Amino acid sequence: MSVLPFPSFLDDVKEKGLRRALYEGINNVVERLTAGMNVQDLREALRGDPPSRKPNPRLQPHADGFWLHMRPSYFHKSVTGLYPEFRLGWLSTYFVFFETITGIFLMVWYTPSPEVAYSNMLAIMSNVPLGQFMRDLHRLGAEAMVLIVTLHMLRTFFTASYKKPREFTWFSGVLLLAFTMFLSFSGYLLPWDQLALWAVTIGASMVEAAPPEVVGTNLNLLLRGGPEIGANGLLRFYLLHVLAVPALLFVFLGVHYYKVVVHAHSLPPREENIGEDTAKRVPLDKRVYFIPDILTSEIMWIGVTTLVLVVLVTWFFHAPLENHADPQVTPLGTTAPWYFLWIQGALKLGDKVFWGIIFPTIYVGILAVFPYIDTAPSRRWAHRRFQLSFAFVMITGTVILSYMGLPEFGVVTSADSEILHELVKEPAHNHMGIMLPIPFDELRPGMYTTRQFEAASPDEAAEVVSAFNTQIGNGQFEASGSTLIAYLASQHLPVTSLNFTALPNDGGELYNAVHEFEELIAGRPTELPEGWGAVIISDVQDGLKRIDVMMVWQDYENENGRPILNADGEPTIIVDEAGNPVWRVNSQHIFIHENSQYFAAPGT
Repeated sequence: MSVLPFPSFLDDVKEKGLRRALYEGINNVVERLTAGMNVQDLREALRGDPPSRKPNPRLQPHADGFWLHMRPSYFHKSVTGLYPEFRLGWLSTYFVFFETITGIFLMVWYTPSPEVAYSNMLAIMSNVPLGQFMRDLHRLGAEAMVLIVTLHMLRTFFTASYKKPREFTWFSGVLLLAFTMFLSFSGYLLPWDQLALWAVTIGASMVEAAPPEVVGTNLNLLLRGGPEIGANGLLRFYLLHVLAVPALLFVFLGVHYYKVVVHAHSLPPREENIGEDTAKRVPLDKRVYFIPDILTSEIMWIGVTTLVLVVLVTWFFHAPLENHADPQVTPLGTTAPWYFLWIQGALKLGDKVFWGIIFPTIYVGILAVFPYIDTAPSRRWAHRRFQLSFAFVMITGTVILSYMGLPEFGVVTSADSEILHELVKEPAHNHMGIMLPIPFDELRPGMYTTRQFEAASPDEAAEVVSAFNTQIGNGQFEASGSTLIAYLASQHLPVTSLNFTALPNDGGELYNAVHEFEELIAGRPTELPEGWGAVIISDVQDGLKRIDVMMVWQDYENENGRPILNADGEPTIIVDEAGNPVWRVNSQHIFIHENSQYFAAPGT
């Protein structure tokens, strides 16, 4: 008779005793959770013992389970070592889920609006528990995912694992690589800082080159959401990043895994006869079952990879966050993300339609259809000299084009712009302008010049500066077609005269910064002949100072931005009708608040 009006666990306790009923209940739950393996089977698998039940219960989860039906139930022993797989395929899959988990955490605290996106990032980094840690993991994981998927493609190519019958497996892998890159690229914009805005602006502008012009223009508008990237563009990139591209990625990841299961992992080339594919015919003595050997190995790789990421973000890597996005200010040396540098480098070669659209399309297209072109039966390196040479040419070309995509190549930035940028650069990548960290108390209102360091000794600095004031007529000196006073007025700094004073040699930060300013100018003698600099500090209001950094130098003849040198190796100076050198001037200014975090805030 049942204890309750219906059959229950209490009936089992009454009939078999508590201990046996409890064991059988746990055993039944475990078997349901694992889709076929009971407690005894798990114990034997974890101990490395052979299965005691027949048929092998370790194959059941692959047949009846949801999570393991896309994983082979056993592998050939030859593919379970570090070579030839290097576990790159598994690590690529791991990063998909790693990025999904960390991304969901960040989504909770983020709003895709230009009004609050940047403040959300600041809040994540300062107020959200583990916020900066998770953001660093997400950013580093995104970069690592692009790298790992690329290396996985290279490994597949070099071992010729793309050959029949795995052509479509390779094709789906190329799509996954493209989705991975665009997923990382679409996430670039979300912090809404200067790096994000301009990196995406450069990347999106490549779409505009698509022929015909009406197509390129409308694709660019569709992607940006308007003539300039704003609220519409940010929302579109957010939806692409968290919805559209991940959906495509997961679909083709499933297709890719399905094809891997259908055709099995290809063996090392030397272990197969030419033209044969024996990956699915695995002898019993060569089988390594997924449970427990491959499963525990993959868990180990997850643990090691996660440990490496945690160590890197704890001590060595932090996701950059630059100044708030400003479409009116173009940062110096802006580039696309590193994995698109090869396209940016190609654009420097000529026509943007060919090098920005047609060339990358051909490049990716060749990768996608290569297995259908290379139909030779042999996978051995000795028989694939042309294919391997082609691969090395492609890799070399990509590296060279990526180098050409750097701001240092093919783009001449004037020396004055570089030096001014170095002085007033906003914080980015753990670096800031030289003038920014000067303590607020040291920013004494006044006018200071680099010419004071031409004095033979610090005691003579005041005399040198006084003579220099006379030389420039207290600001009536002409440069760039007007007096220095008129130039400063055009920069919204009204002054009646320039009267420089010598900084005391007290070892202060301001003294050191102006001295470094002088060294930067002196280090570019051919680009800044007879150059000198000035730092003008003025009070704007209580607790707020303005710093103007100005440079003056003799103008010279140039070709493509580089000075034309005479027989003595000196720049050819431009002179006016009276035979006097023509001078040029450039300046930038910043505002420093007493509570700015460039230096220790009051009370800290």
